[in-house]
Amino acid sequence: MIAKLDVKTLSRTDKLRLLESLWADLSAEDASITSPAWNGDALKEAEKLHAEDNAHFSDWDEAKWGQ
Repeated sequence: MIAKLDVKTLSRTDKLRLLESLWADLSAEDASITSPAWNGDALKEAEKLHAEDNAHFSDWDEAKWGQ
């Protein structure tokens, strides 16, 4: 177990380095992680809707903030 890290004491540069290190470690395990079946189904449905020109796209700010 690692000790709790008080990220508020880190500089912005150190926070970014920490994020990069965590992402590099997590992404190295990608081959062992499988997506759930529903995720593939949702992607296929989205592709179908897009191909049929029936896809609905939201503005990023609207999607992000729920407006």
